[in-house]
Amino acid sequence: MVKKILFVCKYNRLRSKFAEAYFNSVNKNKNWKALSAGIIKVDKPIGKKGKERNSYILKKFGVVLGEESDGVNVNLLLNSDLIVIVANDVPKIVFNFPKWRDKVVAWEIPDELNENKRNINKILKSVQRRVDLLVKENENER
Repeated sequence: MVKKILFVCKYNRLRSKFAEAYFNSVNKNKNWKALSAGIIKVDKPIGKKGKERNSYILKKFGVVLGEESDGVNVNLLLNSDLIVIVANDVPKIVFNFPKWRDKVVAWEIPDELNENKRNINKILKSVQRRVDLLVKENENER
């Protein structure tokens, strides 16, 4: 049975989306699959800056981020084996429920609202390092 890692940030536009895409691109253990969601569901498609950011991320990291932004829901939380909050702006109280609180890990990674490429690069490098460690921890697990 495949285990699921759920990466969560505020809007599921950068940090959690990148964590999901990067994890699924570097993970060799087929017993693990990553998903992502935001605590705030955003229905509007990404604009020009978002497309530029996607292009930048693709060139820099080889990962394409999707435009859709899934919201966290009870089924996602219940069906995840590990929940990683990839944000410092998500209230932890949201995840303090007995059915899933023991599956939660927080990475405290800041967001970048001004589209500053230097800051985005720092954020993505931080997510990348954490995902690499997570992949290494789970590479032999069944």
